[in-house]
Amino acid sequence: MNTSEQTLQQIDRAIRKIAEKFPAEEEATQMTDIHIRVAQEMGELTVFNDDDEEITRCIVEQWINNGDDDFYEEITPVLRKCIEKNKTIVEGMSILKPFSFVLENDDKESVAELYLVDDELVIIDPDIMSDLDEDLNAFLENLLKE
Repeated sequence: MNTSEQTLQQIDRAIRKIAEKFPAEEEATQMTDIHIRVAQEMGELTVFNDDDEEITRCIVEQWINNGDDDFYEEITPVLRKCIEKNKTIVEGMSILKPFSFVLENDDKESVAELYLVDDELVIIDPDIMSDLDEDLNAFLENLLKE
């Protein structure tokens, strides 16, 4: 799926609305994760806290009636990219750390962890790390040959 500029703007706007609910100026007192629920048929992106209270919602027109079997796998990197783009405001939100952005399907089942906010840990995109074992094994093998 080629993501349109309009889709990226809609997701960015939703992320900024989330951040508005947890302004950086306030002391972090709330402990919650951010649950991004996407209804594939309706193209609706809805964001909830741990108590299933709605934070914001929007319709992503490009996703309406998308019947792809790998829909959630296709939108995961798009959502990660948008969260990463807004890293400064996301990491400054007044939520007790660590907290995560989690992608869920419309049945409330967790599909992917999109982003972890923590002062001490950094989660690297799993796609970047996919061949790490092979690379390390090759490096070790070359090192042992010498």
